[in-house]
Amino acid sequence: MHHALWQSVLGEIELSVSHATFTTWFKNTQLVDQNDNGVVISVPNIFAKKQFEVKFNDQIKEVLSKNGVTPKNITYMINTGASKTRVNRETTITADPPTADDLIATGQSSRNSSKLTTGNLNPRYTFDNFIVGSSNDLAYVASQAVAEHPGEKYNPIYLYGGVGLGKTHLMQAIGNEIKRTKPDTRVLYINSETFVNEFLDHVRFKKKGFSEKYRSVDVLIVDDMQFIAGKEKTQEEFFHTFNHLHQNNKQIIISSDKPPKSIPTLTERLRSRFEMGMTIDIQMPDFETRCAILSAKASMSGVTLSRDTVEYLATNIKTNIRELEGALNQLLAYAEMRGIEPDTSTAEGLLGNVRHSRPQHLTSKQIIDRTAKHFQLGVEEICSPKRDKHIVVPRQIAMYLLRSELHLSFPKIAGELGRKDHTTAIHSVEKIEKAIKLDFLIREQVASIREKLYA
Repeated sequence: MHHALWQSVLGEIELSVSHATFTTWFKNTQLVDQNDNGVVISVPNIFAKKQFEVKFNDQIKEVLSKNGVTPKNITYMINTGASKTRVNRETTITADPPTADDLIATGQSSRNSSKLTTGNLNPRYTFDNFIVGSSNDLAYVASQAVAEHPGEKYNPIYLYGGVGLGKTHLMQAIGNEIKRTKPDTRVLYINSETFVNEFLDHVRFKKKGFSEKYRSVDVLIVDDMQFIAGKEKTQEEFFHTFNHLHQNNKQIIISSDKPPKSIPTLTERLRSRFEMGMTIDIQMPDFETRCAILSAKASMSGVTLSRDTVEYLATNIKTNIRELEGALNQLLAYAEMRGIEPDTSTAEGLLGNVRHSRPQHLTSKQIIDRTAKHFQLGVEEICSPKRDKHIVVPRQIAMYLLRSELHLSFPKIAGELGRKDHTTAIHSVEKIEKAIKLDFLIREQVASIREKLYA
């Protein structure tokens, strides 16, 4: 119901604004909740949230009213992390919703879908337009190997990492490459929630054809596998599906936000199946890769950005690739609408308010307090000479954050944590820097603390 209402709203808005405005601001939005208190609309990032609150709120309220909804309040929610889950559950879509261009490209129409022949793949996701850097090079090479020899190498291949880091792109690139080189291959891409929902329909309403659909493919691609956690009967069904495909040398490709061992309530036998092939971590791209992504995306829009502008965006957007692309799209659209150059000063004017919304005077005390609180320690413990492991690692993380966020000298860092020898600080920072690349848990802990520092 929400989906249909919002599509009607978007249809009217598309007729009243420019194509650039609609594509940049409205295209990736969803109506996720509607109740007596008002409506909740998800938007892709903080820039869009501010733009909707300031510029488009009255227009949306007016169009909603035309469609029979007069909300008391309109709330704009950034679609990351938990909000992504809500959008997926509300609309039962798989990955990114297809645009009109996507439907045309795949030979689909809204009334007569040809999902069986396209396998739900988006043809825009290819290896050619995937930017490779140190954060994803292993995943890229392994994915190419899978595309060349499906069912033979790295089966299953399990990609994991945070939101908006390119997992869906890479998985679908495998599917598209297999379809390109082996057109008769039966490839199916789904979100794990789709599997859950279809299994429930199969059980409740005795719908036929469920098992055959998933066990008759040559390549099964399942996105966001974490949604299957806690659903025992569904996990059992997927276990049997997995075994059937694997025993017949059919390729299985899985993604999740966590490694198998970190997904709670995942059955042990399914976890062991996921770990039997190749498990690869995709991290946030480094500065150079972020610059390459921005330059490539701008070129696809027919724009050449100056090095300074690219570096400004890459320096200030460090969350994920979707945020990076969102900032770029809004810069290009703003410059086009105003008839000005998308240069560094324009980017600063458009995006600078986000930087200023963060605390300007982050202190050593705040970092140490937040780190101690995260690990349920007292500040006196983290600054004590104790060498217990449950205290040493948090202390090292605090030192790392003092270095990365405040750029303090090593003697100063040592002093802040009650150490006399600054070589301890050097060792601690180096150890956490290395652990962030190799240890998923450490990376999650550091990211969580950093996020709360800037909340």
